[in-house]
Amino acid sequence: MKRTPFKPGGGLSRSGGPKGDGANKKPLPSPFEMQREAAKRAALNALKRARRAADKAGVSLSEWEGEFIDSVSERVKTHGRAFADPEKGAPGQALSAMQGRKLKEITAKANGEEPKRRWGRKPKEP
Repeated sequence: MKRTPFKPGGGLSRSGGPKGDGANKKPLPSPFEMQREAAKRAALNALKRARRAADKAGVSLSEWEGEFIDSVSERVKTHGRAFADPEKGAPGQALSAMQGRKLKEITAKANGEEPKRRWGRKPKEP
């Protein structure tokens, strides 16, 4: 029985097909792109969770809150983020700081939690 000499990089692969150089594969996205896509998915999931929690708990969101969730999710889907001014949020994030805060408030309302006091103020006593 005669043996075939070893040729590095040539020959058949274990799958039986010819070895390719990966010409038909997409190049991997950059880490920045992967982070942006992850932030986009996280924002969309958070918006869906807030809407679902409100529906499940039977809490009626105000007209403004419902419109906010709809418009922000639409902008995230089309543009990848919901704000245009780069000073309002981090470069890789999908929501600005204020949008994230409002989303937390809506989620807390949907879960039946009391709204947190801002700036450490105490409620006025009569």
